[in-house]
Amino acid sequence: MSSLQALCSGLPLRPLPENRGRWAGVPHAPVRTPGLSPAEEQLALRNALRYFPPDVQELLAPEFAQELRLYGHIYMYRFCPAMKMTAYPIERYPCRTRAAAAIMHMIMNNLDPAVAQFPQELVTYGGNGQVFSNWAQFWLMMSYLSQMTEEQTLVMYSGHPLGLFPSSPQAPRLVITNGMVIPNYSSRTEYEKLFAMGVTMYGQMTAGSYCYIGPQGIVHGTVLTVLNAGRRYLGIKDLAGKVFVTSGLGGMSGAQAKAAVIVGCIGVIAEVDKAALMKRHEQGWLMEVTDSLDHCIARLGPSALLLCPSREARKRKEVLSLGYHGNVVDLWERLVHELDTTGELLVDLGSDQTSCHNPFNGGYYPVQLGFAEAQSLMACDPTAFKSLVQESLRRQVSAINRLAKENFFFWDYGNAFLLEAQRAGADVEKKGANRTEFRYPSYVQHIMGDIFSLGFGPFRWVCTSGDPQDLAVTDELAASVLEEAVADGVDPAVKLLYTDNIRWIQEAAKHQLVVGSQARILYSDQKGRVAIAVAFNQAIARGKIKAPVVLSRDHHDVSGTDSPFRETSNIYDGSAFCADMAVQNFVGDAFRGATWVALHNGGGVGWGEVINGGFGLVLDGTQEAEQKAKMMLSWDVSNGVARRCWSGNQKAYETICQTMQDNKGLVVTLPHAVAEERVLQQALRP
Repeated sequence: MSSLQALCSGLPLRPLPENRGRWAGVPHAPVRTPGLSPAEEQLALRNALRYFPPDVQELLAPEFAQELRLYGHIYMYRFCPAMKMTAYPIERYPCRTRAAAAIMHMIMNNLDPAVAQFPQELVTYGGNGQVFSNWAQFWLMMSYLSQMTEEQTLVMYSGHPLGLFPSSPQAPRLVITNGMVIPNYSSRTEYEKLFAMGVTMYGQMTAGSYCYIGPQGIVHGTVLTVLNAGRRYLGIKDLAGKVFVTSGLGGMSGAQAKAAVIVGCIGVIAEVDKAALMKRHEQGWLMEVTDSLDHCIARLGPSALLLCPSREARKRKEVLSLGYHGNVVDLWERLVHELDTTGELLVDLGSDQTSCHNPFNGGYYPVQLGFAEAQSLMACDPTAFKSLVQESLRRQVSAINRLAKENFFFWDYGNAFLLEAQRAGADVEKKGANRTEFRYPSYVQHIMGDIFSLGFGPFRWVCTSGDPQDLAVTDELAASVLEEAVADGVDPAVKLLYTDNIRWIQEAAKHQLVVGSQARILYSDQKGRVAIAVAFNQAIARGKIKAPVVLSRDHHDVSGTDSPFRETSNIYDGSAFCADMAVQNFVGDAFRGATWVALHNGGGVGWGEVINGGFGLVLDGTQEAEQKAKMMLSWDVSNGVARRCWSGNQKAYETICQTMQDNKGLVVTLPHAVAEERVLQQALRP
């Protein structure tokens, strides 16, 4: 019996696998401190044991209890599979449907150590973005998928496989919900307890919906963000010689270094975890690493520290990604020191990509402590750790504020950095602003918001054959589709976005972006997504692509996410804190043809701060797959554009009007006009 067959045969119980505990040489999630009462500890243990028959519970109970007390959660390390976790070619999975095999392919990619941040704790990215809550759930999931027919749907409750239920071939094969907690109880404190008890889970965005494609997903978004930041803030198209400073190389934020190289600037990225930094260096995503601030400054080139003129990266317009092993607060404060003592501003653009949605459990490390010391304090004295984190956030903002008085531009990258800084008492207030605005804009407000309003967002696909040649074929097809769209004539703003993405897709292979599954991403609108999907499906039917292709997207998209501090931060009609769009997206995708759908509480900005929905759609070369793609992808985009239209966004209004014209079956009620300020003031005059 093959290893994959064994994975699909249910929990290994007779005999039980050897308990090897936490593996050495693998990054592990920080210790959690849920603060469970004795009664809650007992409940957590009971919930973990319910996956196992009575004859093994007595052996497993003390083992699970020890995990709970040592790590703050029961991961069930004994059941972590010994086989290599990777996205195997789809034909190797022992399934009754290709849809189920495709889902297995995606799950195992999410847990691949080359992809996952903390693979043994089932964390894909973001510090706490789980695929499952424990390893028993993984085994049960694989077993259910191997049994599934086209007339069944698998239901997942926050990592827990509820079971296979009668359905129809037109329905989704899988429906996932994560963290659907009653709103009044959707707090961080409650989450820590509920997760420790094994009853809910933080799926982040694409971790808990099995659609993560490695850091490539955010590389492209970061490329577009930095590129357009240069256009907006610096008034330039060429970023050569410009310096972008940021932080975070673990999880998906490792993409920043690669993005800096692609746009042709100098990226300096700070990271406190040496293992995460070296992983990116070994993968070729970082060109250089150093633990010396002096070296960082010398590479940027003020005369006081310039050891060799040839190493002055800015003047030479050198393309560089430099990883600084240290705390970003030290880096920001050193840049302030250089400005105040030499008068030289060494940075042009800046942001932050620490997992600040999870600041007190490993998402952000205080500058006052070393990495190991901080991890220890986090576990033994969470209150003291929180105090240091908040002090560190205040210092970071203070340094950024000083630099921003010069020709330096900072934006919030949607990781809850400014939100947490505000909560820490940092000076980020914007006078007269609403609750979603700060001194510095969200990148959605200034950079990506108009892109979303035009219907463009992070469209993705995965070649389940695992063959790089299939990916090369899809690259060619996608570029050709977009080139044809431009040739047919499009609005200038749309043409610019198509052109950016054509260049991206044509150069993607050169930059070795694939980590894990053979996947690609590009930003496209509704018209482009549908056309690309149809081209792929027809290529599969002709045998030009050898196996099914899975379509998905980042939940961070036009209509997938309601997040007032990120995706919907440029919604100004008062509905930014409403989550109708994400829920309607999830439901609408389900009955329009998605192979699977997912709805999550929490995402890039944190638990209780966002509701987001995602999907997976399997293209298998059939006419049915093509019809599903046309219908579902159209809704998946139009939903969000229409919502932005009603919020008063002129670009979204024009986009939805054009979409109605192109698609005769689309009927949308449009607002007549945005009320003039004069009319409002006159009506409300005392």
